[in-house]
Amino acid sequence: MAASASSTILKLRTSSTAASGRPSLSTTFGVTTLSFRRRRDQRHRRFVVLALDAKPTILVAEKLGAAGVNLLKEFANVDCSYNLTPEELCTKISLCDALIVRSGTKVSREVFESSAGRLKVVGRAGVGIDNVDLAAATEHGCLVVNAPTANTVAAAEHGIALLTAMSRNIAQADASVKAGKWERSKYTGVSLVGKTLAVMGFGKVGSEVSRRAKGLGMHVIAHDPYAPADRARAIGVELVSFDEAISSADFISLHMPLTASTSKILNDENFAKMKKGVRIVNVARGGVIDEEALVKALDAGIVAQAALDVFTVEPPAKDSKLIQHENVTATPHLGASTMEAQEGVAIEIAEAVVGALKGELAATAVNAPMVPAEVLTELKPFVALAEKLGRLAVQLVAGGSGVKNVKVTYASARAPDDLDTRLLRAMIIKGLIEPISSVFVNLVNADFTAKQRGLRITEERVILDGSPESPLELIQVQISNVESKFASAISDSGEIKVEGRVKDGIPHLTKTGSFEVDVSLEGSLILCRQVQVDQPGMIGKVGSILAEENVNVSFMSVGRIAPRKQAVMAIGVDEEPTKQSLKKIGEIPAVEEFVYLKL
Repeated sequence: MAASASSTILKLRTSSTAASGRPSLSTTFGVTTLSFRRRRDQRHRRFVVLALDAKPTILVAEKLGAAGVNLLKEFANVDCSYNLTPEELCTKISLCDALIVRSGTKVSREVFESSAGRLKVVGRAGVGIDNVDLAAATEHGCLVVNAPTANTVAAAEHGIALLTAMSRNIAQADASVKAGKWERSKYTGVSLVGKTLAVMGFGKVGSEVSRRAKGLGMHVIAHDPYAPADRARAIGVELVSFDEAISSADFISLHMPLTASTSKILNDENFAKMKKGVRIVNVARGGVIDEEALVKALDAGIVAQAALDVFTVEPPAKDSKLIQHENVTATPHLGASTMEAQEGVAIEIAEAVVGALKGELAATAVNAPMVPAEVLTELKPFVALAEKLGRLAVQLVAGGSGVKNVKVTYASARAPDDLDTRLLRAMIIKGLIEPISSVFVNLVNADFTAKQRGLRITEERVILDGSPESPLELIQVQISNVESKFASAISDSGEIKVEGRVKDGIPHLTKTGSFEVDVSLEGSLILCRQVQVDQPGMIGKVGSILAEENVNVSFMSVGRIAPRKQAVMAIGVDEEPTKQSLKKIGEIPAVEEFVYLKL
Protein backbone atom coordinates (compact mmCIF):
# COMPACT_ATOMS: atom_id res chain seq x y z
CA MET A 1 0.00 0.00 0.00
CA ALA A 2 1.69 3.24 -1.16
CA ALA A 3 1.11 6.57 0.59
CA SER A 4 1.94 10.25 0.13
CA ALA A 5 1.24 13.31 2.27
CA SER A 6 0.89 17.07 2.03
CA SER A 7 0.34 19.66 4.80
CA THR A 8 -1.40 23.01 5.17
CA ILE A 9 -1.39 25.45 8.11
CA LEU A 10 -4.72 27.12 8.84
CA LYS A 11 -5.67 29.85 11.34
CA LEU A 12 -8.93 28.99 13.10
CA ARG A 13 -10.82 30.94 15.74
CA THR A 14 -11.74 29.31 19.03
CA SER A 15 -15.04 29.93 20.79
CA SER A 16 -13.48 32.13 23.52
CA THR A 17 -14.87 35.66 23.59
CA ALA A 18 -13.53 38.82 25.13
CA ALA A 19 -15.53 41.55 26.82
CA SER A 20 -16.34 42.99 23.40
CA GLY A 21 -18.23 39.83 22.56
CA ARG A 22 -15.90 39.01 19.69
CA PRO A 23 -13.59 35.99 19.62
CA SER A 24 -10.27 36.95 21.21
CA LEU A 25 -8.10 33.85 20.94
CA SER A 26 -6.86 32.03 17.88
CA THR A 27 -5.25 28.66 17.57
CA THR A 28 -2.96 27.46 14.81
CA PHE A 29 -3.76 24.04 13.46
CA GLY A 30 -1.75 21.80 11.16
CA VAL A 31 -3.88 20.01 8.61
CA THR A 32 -2.19 16.99 7.06
CA THR A 33 -3.66 15.21 4.06
CA LEU A 34 -2.72 11.55 3.80
CA SER A 35 -3.33 9.85 0.44
CA PHE A 36 -2.96 6.12 -0.06
CA ARG A 37 -4.09 3.46 -2.52
CA ARG A 38 -5.77 0.21 -1.63
CA ARG A 39 -6.37 -0.76 -5.24
CA ARG A 40 -5.05 0.68 -8.44
CA ASP A 41 -8.32 2.44 -9.24
CA GLN A 42 -9.16 3.76 -5.76
CA ARG A 43 -7.60 6.63 -3.82
CA HIS A 44 -8.63 7.45 -0.27
CA ARG A 45 -7.92 10.69 1.56
CA ARG A 46 -7.86 11.15 5.31
CA PHE A 47 -7.52 14.51 7.09
CA VAL A 48 -5.81 14.82 10.50
CA VAL A 49 -6.08 18.13 12.40
CA LEU A 50 -3.55 18.83 15.18
CA ALA A 51 -3.52 21.86 17.51
CA LEU A 52 -0.02 23.39 17.51
CA ASP A 53 -0.21 26.18 20.08
CA ALA A 54 -2.84 24.85 22.49
CA LYS A 55 -2.20 24.28 26.21
CA PRO A 56 1.00 22.35 26.91
CA THR A 57 0.79 18.68 27.86
CA ILE A 58 2.43 17.36 31.03
CA LEU A 59 2.97 13.64 31.50
CA VAL A 60 2.97 12.53 35.15
CA ALA A 61 4.62 9.10 35.06
CA GLU A 62 4.50 8.30 38.79
CA LYS A 63 2.06 8.95 41.62
CA LEU A 64 1.93 12.63 42.56
CA GLY A 65 -0.04 14.30 45.35
CA ALA A 66 -3.46 15.67 44.39
CA ALA A 67 -2.51 19.26 45.25
CA GLY A 68 0.33 19.14 42.74
CA VAL A 69 -1.79 17.55 40.02
CA ASN A 70 -4.52 20.17 40.50
CA LEU A 71 -1.95 22.95 40.20
CA LEU A 72 -0.69 21.43 36.94
CA LYS A 73 -4.25 21.15 35.55
CA GLU A 74 -4.78 24.89 35.98
CA PHE A 75 -2.07 25.50 33.42
CA ALA A 76 -1.81 22.44 31.18
CA ASN A 77 -3.34 19.24 29.94
CA VAL A 78 -2.24 16.55 32.39
CA ASP A 79 -1.78 12.88 31.47
CA CYS A 80 -1.33 10.68 34.56
CA SER A 81 0.00 7.39 33.20
CA TYR A 82 1.80 5.19 35.73
CA ASN A 83 3.99 2.06 35.44
CA LEU A 84 4.96 2.76 31.84
CA THR A 85 7.51 0.48 30.23
CA PRO A 86 10.53 2.23 28.66
CA GLU A 87 9.02 1.60 25.23
CA GLU A 88 5.65 3.08 26.25
CA LEU A 89 7.36 6.14 27.74
CA CYS A 90 9.33 6.73 24.54
CA THR A 91 6.11 6.45 22.52
CA LYS A 92 4.18 8.92 24.69
CA ILE A 93 6.93 11.49 25.16
CA SER A 94 6.75 12.92 21.63
CA LEU A 95 3.33 14.33 22.54
CA CYS A 96 4.45 15.96 25.81
CA ASP A 97 6.03 19.29 26.76
CA ALA A 98 6.96 18.25 30.31
CA LEU A 99 7.50 15.03 32.24
CA ILE A 100 7.28 14.50 36.00
CA VAL A 101 8.81 11.41 37.63
CA ARG A 102 9.90 10.18 41.03
CA SER A 103 12.80 7.73 41.47
CA GLY A 104 11.27 4.71 39.73
CA THR A 105 11.23 5.99 36.13
CA LYS A 106 14.44 6.10 34.10
CA VAL A 107 14.57 9.18 31.89
CA SER A 108 17.24 7.95 29.50
CA ARG A 109 18.85 9.39 26.39
CA GLU A 110 16.34 7.39 24.36
CA VAL A 111 13.50 9.31 26.01
CA PHE A 112 14.98 12.66 25.00
CA GLU A 113 15.69 11.43 21.48
CA SER A 114 12.12 10.12 21.18
CA SER A 115 10.71 13.50 22.20
CA ALA A 116 12.01 14.96 18.91
CA GLY A 117 12.73 18.27 20.63
CA ARG A 118 9.25 18.80 22.10
CA LEU A 119 10.13 17.92 25.71
CA LYS A 120 11.09 21.17 27.45
CA VAL A 121 11.12 20.26 31.17
CA VAL A 122 11.69 17.15 33.29
CA GLY A 123 10.60 17.47 36.90
CA ARG A 124 11.98 15.10 39.54
CA ALA A 125 9.58 14.94 42.50
CA GLY A 126 12.32 14.64 45.13
CA VAL A 127 15.99 15.46 45.53
CA GLY A 128 18.12 12.85 43.75
CA ILE A 129 18.29 12.89 39.96
CA ASP A 130 20.30 9.69 39.40
CA ASN A 131 17.49 8.38 37.17
CA VAL A 132 17.69 11.31 34.72
CA ASP A 133 20.36 11.52 31.99
CA LEU A 134 21.43 15.12 32.60
CA ALA A 135 23.89 15.23 29.72
CA ALA A 136 21.23 14.09 27.26
CA ALA A 137 18.73 16.57 28.72
CA THR A 138 21.13 19.46 28.21
CA GLU A 139 22.05 18.35 24.70
CA HIS A 140 18.36 18.34 23.78
CA GLY A 141 17.69 21.72 25.37
CA CYS A 142 15.55 20.25 28.14
CA LEU A 143 15.61 21.81 31.61
CA VAL A 144 15.66 19.43 34.59
CA VAL A 145 14.25 20.65 37.93
CA ASN A 146 13.84 18.93 41.28
CA ALA A 147 12.11 19.50 44.63
CA PRO A 148 14.89 19.68 47.23
CA THR A 149 13.20 21.33 50.22
CA ALA A 150 9.83 19.70 50.87
CA ASN A 151 11.32 16.47 52.25
CA THR A 152 13.55 18.15 54.84
CA VAL A 153 11.44 17.76 57.98
CA ALA A 154 10.25 14.26 57.06
CA ALA A 155 13.84 13.03 56.55
CA ALA A 156 14.97 14.65 59.81
CA GLU A 157 12.10 13.08 61.75
CA HIS A 158 12.88 9.67 60.29
CA GLY A 159 16.51 10.08 61.30
CA ILE A 160 15.48 10.80 64.89
CA ALA A 161 12.99 7.92 64.80
CA LEU A 162 15.76 5.51 63.79
CA LEU A 163 18.10 7.01 66.40
CA THR A 164 15.68 6.40 69.25
CA ALA A 165 14.42 3.05 67.95
CA MET A 166 17.98 1.79 67.62
CA SER A 167 19.07 2.97 71.06
CA ARG A 168 16.14 1.15 72.71
CA ASN A 169 16.06 -1.95 70.43
CA ILE A 170 12.46 -1.24 69.46
CA ALA A 171 12.39 -3.30 66.24
CA GLN A 172 14.11 -6.33 67.78
CA ALA A 173 11.96 -6.25 70.92
CA ASP A 174 8.78 -5.95 68.84
CA ALA A 175 9.73 -9.00 66.77
CA SER A 176 10.56 -10.93 69.94
CA VAL A 177 7.21 -10.20 71.62
CA LYS A 178 5.31 -11.14 68.45
CA ALA A 179 7.23 -14.42 68.43
CA GLY A 180 5.80 -15.18 71.88
CA LYS A 181 8.92 -14.27 73.88
CA TRP A 182 9.42 -11.92 76.82
CA GLU A 183 13.12 -10.95 76.88
CA ARG A 184 13.39 -7.77 78.94
CA SER A 185 17.05 -8.11 79.90
CA LYS A 186 18.18 -8.96 76.37
CA TYR A 187 16.88 -5.69 74.97
CA THR A 188 18.25 -3.27 77.53
CA GLY A 189 19.04 -0.09 75.62
CA VAL A 190 21.20 3.00 76.05
CA SER A 191 20.17 6.56 76.94
CA LEU A 192 20.63 9.51 74.59
CA VAL A 193 20.96 12.19 77.26
CA GLY A 194 24.52 13.47 77.54
CA LYS A 195 25.76 11.40 74.61
CA THR A 196 27.70 12.97 71.72
CA LEU A 197 26.01 12.93 68.30
CA ALA A 198 28.17 13.68 65.25
CA VAL A 199 26.07 15.04 62.39
CA MET A 200 28.00 14.44 59.17
CA GLY A 201 26.64 17.04 56.75
CA PHE A 202 25.11 20.19 58.21
CA GLY A 203 22.71 21.11 55.43
CA LYS A 204 18.93 21.36 55.67
CA VAL A 205 18.31 17.85 57.03
CA GLY A 206 21.45 17.74 59.17
CA SER A 207 20.62 21.01 60.89
CA GLU A 208 17.02 19.87 61.59
CA VAL A 209 18.30 16.61 63.08
CA SER A 210 20.68 18.66 65.25
CA ARG A 211 17.83 20.80 66.59
CA ARG A 212 15.84 17.74 67.55
CA ALA A 213 18.83 15.94 69.08
CA LYS A 214 19.58 18.99 71.23
CA GLY A 215 16.02 18.75 72.49
CA LEU A 216 16.73 15.18 73.55
CA GLY A 217 19.63 16.36 75.70
CA MET A 218 22.43 15.26 73.38
CA HIS A 219 25.73 17.07 72.83
CA VAL A 220 25.85 17.73 69.08
CA ILE A 221 28.94 18.25 66.95
CA ALA A 222 28.97 18.46 63.15
CA HIS A 223 31.29 18.26 60.18
CA ASP A 224 30.57 20.16 56.97
CA PRO A 225 33.21 22.21 55.12
CA TYR A 226 30.56 24.65 53.89
CA ALA A 227 28.48 25.13 57.02
CA PRO A 228 28.62 28.72 58.32
CA ALA A 229 29.96 28.70 61.88
CA ASP A 230 27.45 31.33 63.02
CA ARG A 231 24.50 29.20 61.86
CA ALA A 232 25.89 26.22 63.76
CA ARG A 233 26.48 28.29 66.89
CA ALA A 234 22.91 29.58 66.74
CA ILE A 235 21.69 25.99 67.14
CA GLY A 236 24.32 25.19 69.77
CA VAL A 237 26.38 22.94 67.50
CA GLU A 238 30.17 22.86 67.31
CA LEU A 239 31.77 22.42 63.86
CA VAL A 240 34.77 20.07 63.93
CA SER A 241 37.01 18.20 61.50
CA PHE A 242 35.96 14.88 59.97
CA ASP A 243 38.39 12.83 62.07
CA GLU A 244 37.42 14.60 65.29
CA ALA A 245 33.73 14.03 64.59
CA ILE A 246 33.94 10.28 63.98
CA SER A 247 36.47 9.62 66.75
CA SER A 248 34.61 11.40 69.54
CA ALA A 249 31.00 10.46 68.75
CA ASP A 250 28.79 8.00 70.58
CA PHE A 251 26.26 8.26 67.73
CA ILE A 252 26.90 9.23 64.10
CA SER A 253 24.10 10.48 61.85
CA LEU A 254 24.89 10.71 58.12
CA HIS A 255 23.46 13.54 56.02
CA MET A 256 26.12 14.00 53.36
CA PRO A 257 25.53 13.70 49.61
CA LEU A 258 26.91 10.84 47.55
CA THR A 259 29.82 12.23 45.53
CA ALA A 260 33.17 10.90 44.38
CA SER A 261 34.73 12.19 47.61
CA THR A 262 32.07 10.72 49.95
CA SER A 263 31.58 7.32 48.26
CA LYS A 264 32.30 4.63 50.89
CA ILE A 265 33.71 7.31 53.18
CA LEU A 266 32.81 5.10 56.16
CA ASN A 267 35.26 2.30 55.38
CA ASP A 268 37.64 0.00 57.26
CA GLU A 269 40.11 2.83 57.81
CA ASN A 270 37.55 5.22 59.28
CA PHE A 271 35.69 2.59 61.31
CA ALA A 272 39.02 1.91 63.03
CA LYS A 273 39.12 5.55 64.21
CA MET A 274 35.72 5.34 65.96
CA LYS A 275 34.91 4.69 69.60
CA LYS A 276 34.20 1.04 70.34
CA GLY A 277 30.43 0.71 70.58
CA VAL A 278 29.52 3.65 68.32
CA ARG A 279 26.03 3.65 66.79
CA ILE A 280 25.34 4.81 63.21
CA VAL A 281 22.21 6.20 61.50
CA ASN A 282 21.98 6.71 57.74
CA VAL A 283 19.03 8.43 56.06
CA ALA A 284 21.22 10.07 53.37
CA ARG A 285 22.63 7.87 50.59
CA GLY A 286 23.53 4.19 50.85
CA GLY A 287 26.78 4.54 48.94
CA VAL A 288 28.49 6.65 51.61
CA ILE A 289 28.98 3.48 53.67
CA ASP A 290 31.15 0.56 52.61
CA GLU A 291 28.57 -2.08 53.53
CA GLU A 292 31.06 -4.98 53.74
CA ALA A 293 33.24 -2.90 56.06
CA LEU A 294 30.19 -2.10 58.21
CA VAL A 295 29.36 -5.79 58.62
CA LYS A 296 32.94 -6.43 59.78
CA ALA A 297 32.76 -3.49 62.18
CA LEU A 298 29.46 -4.81 63.60
CA ASP A 299 30.89 -8.30 64.04
CA ALA A 300 33.97 -6.87 65.77
CA GLY A 301 31.90 -4.73 68.13
CA ILE A 302 33.42 -1.48 66.87
CA VAL A 303 29.93 -0.51 65.73
CA ALA A 304 27.37 -1.61 68.30
CA GLN A 305 24.31 -0.95 66.16
CA ALA A 306 23.29 0.59 62.84
CA ALA A 307 19.93 1.99 61.71
CA LEU A 308 19.71 2.27 57.93
CA ASP A 309 17.07 3.69 55.61
CA VAL A 310 19.20 3.68 52.45
CA PHE A 311 21.43 1.11 50.78
CA THR A 312 23.98 0.90 47.99
CA VAL A 313 21.58 -1.23 45.93
CA GLU A 314 17.84 -0.81 46.52
CA PRO A 315 16.12 -3.01 47.29
CA PRO A 316 19.03 -4.94 48.86
CA ALA A 317 19.40 -8.67 48.35
CA LYS A 318 17.16 -10.79 50.57
CA ASP A 319 20.18 -12.68 51.86
CA SER A 320 22.20 -9.54 52.56
CA LYS A 321 24.44 -10.07 55.61
CA LEU A 322 23.93 -6.44 56.55
CA ILE A 323 20.13 -6.59 56.47
CA GLN A 324 20.05 -9.88 58.35
CA HIS A 325 22.48 -8.74 61.05
CA GLU A 326 20.83 -8.81 64.48
CA ASN A 327 22.21 -5.38 65.37
CA VAL A 328 20.87 -3.62 62.28
CA THR A 329 17.52 -1.85 62.07
CA ALA A 330 16.43 -1.38 58.45
CA THR A 331 13.64 0.55 56.74
CA PRO A 332 12.85 0.65 52.98
CA HIS A 333 13.92 4.23 52.13
CA LEU A 334 11.11 5.89 54.08
CA GLY A 335 12.84 9.23 54.75
CA ALA A 336 10.40 11.23 52.65
CA SER A 337 7.39 9.02 53.21
CA THR A 338 4.95 11.15 55.16
CA MET A 339 1.63 12.40 53.82
CA GLU A 340 2.69 15.99 54.43
CA ALA A 341 6.04 15.59 52.66
CA GLN A 342 4.43 13.91 49.66
CA GLU A 343 1.97 16.79 49.23
CA GLY A 344 4.77 19.31 49.73
CA VAL A 345 6.93 17.66 47.08
CA ALA A 346 3.97 17.55 44.69
CA ILE A 347 3.34 21.28 45.05
CA GLU A 348 7.04 22.19 44.87
CA ILE A 349 7.68 20.22 41.68
CA ALA A 350 4.43 21.37 40.06
CA GLU A 351 5.35 25.01 40.66
CA ALA A 352 8.84 24.46 39.29
CA VAL A 353 7.59 22.73 36.11
CA VAL A 354 4.86 25.29 35.43
CA GLY A 355 7.31 28.13 36.01
CA ALA A 356 9.82 26.59 33.61
CA LEU A 357 7.16 26.13 30.93
CA LYS A 358 6.32 29.81 31.32
CA GLY A 359 9.96 30.65 30.64
CA GLU A 360 10.86 31.63 34.20
CA LEU A 361 14.32 30.85 35.57
CA ALA A 362 14.11 27.95 38.01
CA ALA A 363 16.16 28.15 41.22
CA THR A 364 15.98 24.35 41.47
CA ALA A 365 17.33 23.69 37.95
CA VAL A 366 19.99 20.98 38.05
CA ASN A 367 21.40 21.05 34.51
CA ALA A 368 23.06 23.74 32.44
CA PRO A 369 20.90 25.90 30.17
CA MET A 370 21.64 26.21 26.46
CA VAL A 371 24.32 28.81 25.70
CA PRO A 372 24.65 30.55 22.30
CA ALA A 373 27.14 28.59 20.23
CA GLU A 374 29.37 31.55 19.41
CA VAL A 375 29.70 32.55 23.07
CA LEU A 376 30.38 29.00 24.20
CA THR A 377 32.99 28.50 21.48
CA GLU A 378 34.94 31.58 22.55
CA LEU A 379 34.68 30.96 26.30
CA LYS A 380 34.95 27.15 26.25
CA PRO A 381 38.60 26.84 27.40
CA PHE A 382 38.08 29.58 30.02
CA VAL A 383 34.94 27.83 31.29
CA ALA A 384 37.02 24.70 31.87
CA LEU A 385 39.75 26.79 33.53
CA ALA A 386 37.24 28.51 35.84
CA GLU A 387 35.73 25.24 37.09
CA LYS A 388 39.13 23.63 37.66
CA LEU A 389 40.46 26.62 39.58
CA GLY A 390 37.38 26.39 41.82
CA ARG A 391 37.99 22.67 42.36
CA LEU A 392 41.66 23.26 43.18
CA ALA A 393 40.94 26.09 45.59
CA VAL A 394 38.30 24.24 47.64
CA GLN A 395 40.47 21.11 47.90
CA LEU A 396 43.26 23.24 49.38
CA VAL A 397 41.00 24.26 52.28
CA ALA A 398 41.78 22.36 55.48
CA GLY A 399 38.99 20.22 56.95
CA GLY A 400 36.73 22.07 59.36
CA SER A 401 37.30 25.47 57.74
CA GLY A 402 34.08 27.02 56.43
CA VAL A 403 34.37 28.61 52.98
CA LYS A 404 32.58 31.97 53.07
CA ASN A 405 34.48 34.60 51.09
CA VAL A 406 35.79 34.05 47.58
CA LYS A 407 37.30 36.72 45.37
CA VAL A 408 37.60 36.19 41.62
CA THR A 409 39.81 38.40 39.49
CA TYR A 410 39.60 38.52 35.69
CA ALA A 411 42.44 40.15 33.73
CA SER A 412 41.46 41.15 30.20
CA ALA A 413 42.18 43.72 27.50
CA ARG A 414 38.47 43.96 26.76
CA ALA A 415 36.21 46.64 28.12
CA PRO A 416 34.03 45.48 31.04
CA ASP A 417 30.87 45.66 28.90
CA ASP A 418 32.43 43.28 26.35
CA LEU A 419 33.09 40.53 28.89
CA ASP A 420 30.10 38.76 30.43
CA THR A 421 31.48 36.83 33.40
CA ARG A 422 28.25 35.17 34.54
CA LEU A 423 29.09 31.82 32.97
CA LEU A 424 32.66 31.94 34.33
CA ARG A 425 31.42 32.83 37.81
CA ALA A 426 28.91 29.97 37.64
CA MET A 427 31.66 27.53 36.73
CA ILE A 428 33.86 28.71 39.61
CA ILE A 429 30.92 28.22 41.99
CA LYS A 430 30.37 24.80 40.41
CA GLY A 431 34.00 23.89 41.09
CA LEU A 432 33.81 25.15 44.67
CA ILE A 433 30.58 23.37 45.61
CA GLU A 434 30.14 20.19 43.57
CA PRO A 435 33.17 18.22 44.89
CA ILE A 436 31.59 18.06 48.36
CA SER A 437 27.89 18.37 47.54
CA SER A 438 25.11 16.62 45.65
CA VAL A 439 23.96 19.96 44.19
CA PHE A 440 24.35 20.38 40.42
CA VAL A 441 25.45 23.92 39.71
CA ASN A 442 24.88 25.76 36.44
CA LEU A 443 24.29 29.23 35.06
CA VAL A 444 20.68 29.16 36.23
CA ASN A 445 21.21 28.23 39.86
CA ALA A 446 24.85 29.17 40.62
CA ASP A 447 24.29 32.46 42.44
CA PHE A 448 21.24 31.09 44.26
CA THR A 449 23.18 28.01 45.40
CA ALA A 450 26.15 30.09 46.59
CA LYS A 451 23.89 32.43 48.56
CA GLN A 452 21.99 29.50 50.05
CA ARG A 453 25.27 28.08 51.36
CA GLY A 454 26.56 31.37 52.73
CA LEU A 455 29.21 31.67 50.01
CA ARG A 456 30.00 35.30 49.12
CA ILE A 457 31.54 35.75 45.67
CA THR A 458 33.12 39.09 44.77
CA GLU A 459 34.51 39.84 41.32
CA GLU A 460 37.23 42.23 40.20
CA ARG A 461 38.26 43.09 36.65
CA VAL A 462 41.74 44.23 35.75
CA ILE A 463 41.99 46.06 32.41
CA LEU A 464 45.18 45.20 30.52
CA ASP A 465 46.84 46.91 27.58
CA GLY A 466 46.98 44.93 24.39
CA SER A 467 44.71 43.25 21.86
CA PRO A 468 41.18 42.34 22.96
CA GLU A 469 41.21 39.39 20.57
CA SER A 470 41.28 36.94 23.46
CA PRO A 471 38.48 37.40 26.01
CA LEU A 472 40.77 36.81 29.02
CA GLU A 473 44.43 36.80 29.97
CA LEU A 474 44.06 35.10 33.37
CA ILE A 475 41.64 34.14 36.14
CA GLN A 476 42.58 34.25 39.82
CA VAL A 477 40.58 32.67 42.67
CA GLN A 478 41.20 33.58 46.32
CA ILE A 479 39.56 32.12 49.44
CA SER A 480 39.99 34.20 52.58
CA ASN A 481 39.70 33.47 56.31
CA VAL A 482 40.45 29.75 55.98
CA GLU A 483 43.31 27.40 56.81
CA SER A 484 45.04 25.46 54.04
CA LYS A 485 46.16 21.84 53.95
CA PHE A 486 49.05 23.07 51.75
CA ALA A 487 50.62 26.12 53.42
CA SER A 488 52.42 27.19 50.25
CA ALA A 489 49.05 27.94 48.65
CA ILE A 490 48.65 30.87 51.08
CA SER A 491 49.57 34.18 49.46
CA ASP A 492 51.54 36.98 51.16
CA SER A 493 48.21 38.61 52.07
CA GLY A 494 46.97 35.45 53.81
CA GLU A 495 44.46 33.95 51.37
CA ILE A 496 44.48 30.66 49.49
CA LYS A 497 45.31 31.78 45.95
CA VAL A 498 45.35 29.92 42.63
CA GLU A 499 45.77 31.52 39.24
CA GLY A 500 45.42 30.13 35.75
CA ARG A 501 45.68 30.90 32.05
CA VAL A 502 44.67 29.22 28.82
CA LYS A 503 47.61 28.19 26.62
CA ASP A 504 46.96 26.70 23.18
CA GLY A 505 43.38 26.04 24.23
CA ILE A 506 44.42 24.09 27.37
CA PRO A 507 43.81 25.37 30.96
CA HIS A 508 47.05 25.80 32.93
CA LEU A 509 47.75 26.48 36.61
CA THR A 510 50.28 29.34 36.60
CA LYS A 511 50.41 30.38 40.25
CA THR A 512 49.69 28.94 43.69
CA GLY A 513 50.18 31.18 46.70
CA SER A 514 53.29 33.23 45.92
CA PHE A 515 54.89 30.55 43.73
CA GLU A 516 54.88 30.72 39.93
CA VAL A 517 54.24 27.33 38.31
CA ASP A 518 53.15 26.15 34.87
CA VAL A 519 51.25 22.88 34.67
CA SER A 520 48.42 21.70 32.43
CA LEU A 521 45.16 21.11 34.29
CA GLU A 522 44.52 17.71 32.75
CA GLY A 523 44.21 14.58 34.88
CA SER A 524 45.07 15.40 38.50
CA LEU A 525 47.77 17.30 40.34
CA ILE A 526 50.38 16.80 43.04
CA LEU A 527 51.92 19.87 44.70
CA CYS A 528 55.14 19.47 46.73
CA ARG A 529 57.13 22.06 48.66
CA GLN A 530 60.81 21.44 49.29
CA VAL A 531 62.55 22.13 52.58
CA GLN A 532 64.40 25.46 52.69
CA VAL A 533 66.21 25.34 49.35
CA ASP A 534 65.61 24.32 45.76
CA GLN A 535 67.45 20.99 45.84
CA PRO A 536 68.73 19.14 42.76
CA GLY A 537 67.32 15.66 42.13
CA MET A 538 63.84 16.23 43.58
CA ILE A 539 62.09 15.79 40.23
CA GLY A 540 63.82 12.45 39.69
CA LYS A 541 62.94 11.11 43.15
CA VAL A 542 59.25 11.93 42.86
CA GLY A 543 59.10 10.73 39.26
CA SER A 544 60.67 7.39 40.20
CA ILE A 545 58.10 6.76 42.96
CA LEU A 546 55.23 7.44 40.58
CA ALA A 547 56.81 5.31 37.84
CA GLU A 548 56.95 2.33 40.21
CA GLU A 549 53.14 2.53 40.47
CA ASN A 550 52.71 2.99 36.68
CA VAL A 551 51.38 6.51 37.24
CA ASN A 552 52.06 8.55 34.13
CA VAL A 553 53.43 12.07 34.68
CA SER A 554 51.98 14.39 32.04
CA PHE A 555 53.60 17.66 33.11
CA MET A 556 56.02 18.83 35.74
CA SER A 557 56.90 22.39 36.73
CA VAL A 558 59.00 23.90 39.52
CA GLY A 559 58.26 27.39 40.80
CA ARG A 560 60.58 29.18 43.18
CA ILE A 561 61.01 32.59 44.77
CA ALA A 562 64.70 32.84 43.76
CA PRO A 563 67.57 30.44 42.86
CA ARG A 564 68.29 27.98 45.71
CA LYS A 565 65.30 29.28 47.66
CA GLN A 566 62.02 27.57 48.58
CA ALA A 567 60.42 25.82 45.60
CA VAL A 568 57.03 24.30 44.81
CA MET A 569 56.86 21.43 42.35
CA ALA A 570 53.61 20.92 40.44
CA ILE A 571 53.16 17.49 38.89
CA GLY A 572 50.34 16.57 36.53
CA VAL A 573 49.37 12.87 36.66
CA ASP A 574 47.02 10.87 34.43
CA GLU A 575 46.15 8.22 37.03
CA GLU A 576 45.35 8.45 40.73
CA PRO A 577 48.41 7.47 42.80
CA THR A 578 47.96 4.86 45.52
CA LYS A 579 48.07 5.84 49.17
CA GLN A 580 51.38 4.00 49.42
CA SER A 581 53.02 6.03 46.66
CA LEU A 582 51.75 9.31 48.15
CA LYS A 583 53.11 8.21 51.52
CA LYS A 584 56.53 7.56 49.94
CA ILE A 585 56.53 11.06 48.43
CA GLY A 586 55.78 12.52 51.86
CA GLU A 587 58.67 10.54 53.34
CA ILE A 588 61.28 12.10 51.05
CA PRO A 589 63.42 14.16 53.49
CA ALA A 590 63.48 17.21 51.23
CA VAL A 591 59.65 17.33 50.96
CA GLU A 592 58.24 19.62 53.62
CA GLU A 593 54.59 19.29 52.54
CA PHE A 594 52.57 17.93 49.65
CA VAL A 595 48.95 17.60 48.56
CA TYR A 596 47.13 15.49 45.97
CA LEU A 597 44.30 17.30 44.13
CA LYS A 598 41.65 15.69 41.95
CA LEU A 599 40.47 17.59 38.90
